[in-house]
Amino acid sequence: MRNLIIALFCLTSVVISANPVENLLERIERGASKKFKTQLIKGPTDFFELSQEGNKVVIKGNTWVNIATGLNWYLKYHAGIHLTWNNMTANLPERLPQVTQTERHETDLKLRYDFNYCTFSYSMAFWDWERWQTEIDWMALHGVNLPLAIVGEEVAWRNMLLKLGYTKKEIGKFIAGPAFLAWWEMNNLEGWGGPLPDSWYKQQETLQKKILQRMHEYGMEPVLPGFCGMMPHDAKEKLGLNVTDGGKWNGYTRPANLSPTDSQFNRIADLYYAELTRLYGKANYYSMDPFHESNDDDALDYGKAGSVMLEAMKRINPKATWVIQGWTENPRPRMIQDMKNGDLLILDLFSECRPMFGIPSVWKREKGYEQHDWLFCMLENFGANVGLHGRMDQLIHNFYSTKKRSPNTQHLKGIGFTMEGSENNPVMFELMSELPWRPEIFKKEDWVRGYVKARYGRKDETIERAWLLLAETIYNCPAGNNQQGPHESVFCGRPGLNNFQVKSWSKMRNYYDPQATLEAARLMASVSSRYKGNNNFEYDLIDICRQALADQGRLQYLKTIADYNGFSRAAFAKDAKRFLDMILLQDRLLGTRKEFRLGHWTEAARSLGTTQAEKDLYEWNARVQITTWGNRTCADNGGLRDYAHKEWQGILKDFYYKRWKIYMDALAKQMEDNTRSNEDALGGGANANKTANELFEMALPKGPQIDWYAIEEPWTLQHNTYRSQPEGDAIDMAKEVIQFLK
Repeated sequence: MRNLIIALFCLTSVVISANPVENLLERIERGASKKFKTQLIKGPTDFFELSQEGNKVVIKGNTWVNIATGLNWYLKYHAGIHLTWNNMTANLPERLPQVTQTERHETDLKLRYDFNYCTFSYSMAFWDWERWQTEIDWMALHGVNLPLAIVGEEVAWRNMLLKLGYTKKEIGKFIAGPAFLAWWEMNNLEGWGGPLPDSWYKQQETLQKKILQRMHEYGMEPVLPGFCGMMPHDAKEKLGLNVTDGGKWNGYTRPANLSPTDSQFNRIADLYYAELTRLYGKANYYSMDPFHESNDDDALDYGKAGSVMLEAMKRINPKATWVIQGWTENPRPRMIQDMKNGDLLILDLFSECRPMFGIPSVWKREKGYEQHDWLFCMLENFGANVGLHGRMDQLIHNFYSTKKRSPNTQHLKGIGFTMEGSENNPVMFELMSELPWRPEIFKKEDWVRGYVKARYGRKDETIERAWLLLAETIYNCPAGNNQQGPHESVFCGRPGLNNFQVKSWSKMRNYYDPQATLEAARLMASVSSRYKGNNNFEYDLIDICRQALADQGRLQYLKTIADYNGFSRAAFAKDAKRFLDMILLQDRLLGTRKEFRLGHWTEAARSLGTTQAEKDLYEWNARVQITTWGNRTCADNGGLRDYAHKEWQGILKDFYYKRWKIYMDALAKQMEDNTRSNEDALGGGANANKTANELFEMALPKGPQIDWYAIEEPWTLQHNTYRSQPEGDAIDMAKEVIQFLK
């Protein structure tokens, strides 16, 4: 009898594990799987179908991911439940709303990709299994079946380099730290942020195996990292390899490139793939981006290089496809022109702004990608910066332009999320995820109304007005504007007399009236009492109020600088104080949500360390990435400082406010000194003997010259505690912000 019970228990366990959507439902809410019936129906057409059978909602699909997508569609548009990054659980009603009429959605876009290499460092550097589990669930709910899976890549590299004769110490100087692994993997830098301890390699190997197992349970096709010739910069001296100098990347020494024509290339490539396969198994897709963000090399045979890399990948799996980013000059036409259809899958990385696939854009390729398959991708966010941003009209227009099936789009195979940072602007990711399942172009306004109802669980005309205003302004960055992600908060910029963009390459250009975000915030706050405890509403309320305060802060900054230029000392003192008060108010506002607290980032970093030294190293990585990004040379001369700036509680008060306070005090002192200089001149002081040219130069506003790196670096070395737990009431703080901005 006991053996029978054990057998039945094992059989039950197998059945449960064989249906990943039921397991997903149980993670959404315990017991939820009993309210649904899921049916996997094999077939060539990607579809999901919703219907009713008694008290159960029936979801059919030809893959588990498609069934999960159908579940998400039902929850949003039938039950008014929106699952998102910060809210992946729900309280389902005792009796679910019935599907009164069978609803079926199909798509011929069978591949739905997720992640940019940068995402793994800007957002995921310190994720544990619990966080990854919710992410994989999010992916399934949003149709993703082709995720980039590069966690633990450094383990394969370490093992390979050890076999080639490198010591652990030498490897530590090559492989980057946790917050900078993405740029090591993309051949941009080596060693920065390391060396990694042995415990890191063990953690990441275990984590990657769990990630891959869950992805496989859903039927996803993980994209593993391939080999394209990157080697340590000293590989010529160490191993006698024919490598070319990688040069510099924004001040960093780049790894060397092993020539594909070198007799040792195949041996080392085979060694890499053997180690990767031993750790994580074979894949049907491998990601490689050779010559990333580098100038053309006339001495290099790109066609030969591409064929050698492809052949090395095919030796491990003849059916494998090479996944490559369509970014700036990559993939070089010379590298891929002789490859056949099916060898490559190209990610058109920034389709919503700078598409390469043949429609008008600054990166337009007249013949698109010719014979090669490709995906329409949304980049959306650079540096994981905080801010409302989107290109709704462009995204919809560019996507449905592919439906014309021109020669340039006949090889379109799907879509991709290729953001540098995730966990922001959920509205844009929701819109993008639905495009493959909506065969006909639709009105943006109608979609926004449906999104609002799903996100907050009921229809509300006031909230609709707020969101329609946002959709027409800040979420509608127009064609021709190539800025990289959100309008950056002036609070986060290194102070100066002409602050506009925060980071070096943002390409910011004004395109919306700041009164629009203020009015949207006012509308949200006006009904906020009705939504107390509604997680999605309170998150959006804080995010929209944050944006409004940042936008008004820019106007306040301009007013303050005008006071300085006009030498209005009293007005300057008043306006400078108000500007500084805005930074502190923003800090308090964002403190009401965990997602906007620095502590959620630094706590995650420290939690992965097994010793005090490891915890300190990981926290240093976390702090440096979001501030200086590098050492003095890379931060200042390389232009990397503030690239990944974050408008978060904690860093606003202790880092950005400090910079601005120093600057405003220096401006005030400069004005005071100028007054004294005038008095000295009248009394025959030192300035009385200046030449006309010298006096003219003195009269021009220059602002104080401050060594900002010397002020910034000490913060990166500190270990004061930032807590992740929210403080204060979100609704009360939002109302306080609106009152302040009146």
